[in-house]
Amino acid sequence: MAEEKTEGTEKKSGGNMVLIIIVALLVLLLAGGGLAAYLLLGSGDSPQPQTQQAQSAGGGSSASATRSTNLLSIGPVYPMDAFIVNLLSESGSRYLKVSLDIELSSSKLAAEMDAKRSVVRDIIIRTLSSKTFEEVSTFKGKERLKDEVVTRINEVLADGHVRNIFFTDFVVQ
Repeated sequence: MAEEKTEGTEKKSGGNMVLIIIVALLVLLLAGGGLAAYLLLGSGDSPQPQTQQAQSAGGGSSASATRSTNLLSIGPVYPMDAFIVNLLSESGSRYLKVSLDIELSSSKLAAEMDAKRSVVRDIIIRTLSSKTFEEVSTFKGKERLKDEVVTRINEVLADGHVRNIFFTDFVVQ
């Protein structure tokens, strides 16, 4: 009789141990899945390090490689006229109207911007019209768009660089 009670106790503790192991494995599996999802989804949101590496390899200066985020000391601002472009879409019925101001590194750059106004407008139009509604509708999409425009404009400037871009009007239809 005493032997039967000890066998029943051993079976219960063995069953509890299997249950604990299964629960621990499930928790590890869920944590691993969450980490994998975070890494996969998070890597698509920040292509900025790749563009910085590409600019460094191309010989661009580090000052012009990144967009300034210091809003306490804004440099000279160069206003641009409004842009109205078609966005990429299956139906071709999406339009984007953007007005923007360009923050310059120095006031000396304004003369070069005047001389290259057509080139700068062309760069902005080509960049804007290469985007889809999904790419420009989110906050991160607008930030990526700013980074791309700053990078492309800086490639054609010699007397300084563009520090930032400020959207003063942004309408998608």
